[in-house]
Amino acid sequence: MLAKAEQIYTARGKKVRRWDPKTDSKDDILRDVLGRSGTLRAPTLQVGQTFLVGFNQEMFERVLTP
Repeated sequence: MLAKAEQIYTARGKKVRRWDPKTDSKDDILRDVLGRSGTLRAPTLQVGQTFLVGFNQEMFERVLTP
């Protein structure tokens, strides 16, 4: 699912990262999006070909506001 993404945003607290699956390391992306149990961290939203993983209010507003 994430391999087809155009961009992936991950949030851990106040830290937000933007990933480009075409150029960034798959291992680095997976390390950031997967939780301890090996599943996607919550919440995970797909908006078109963009994924938002984790919660950060500013990230949601920036990405989801037209």
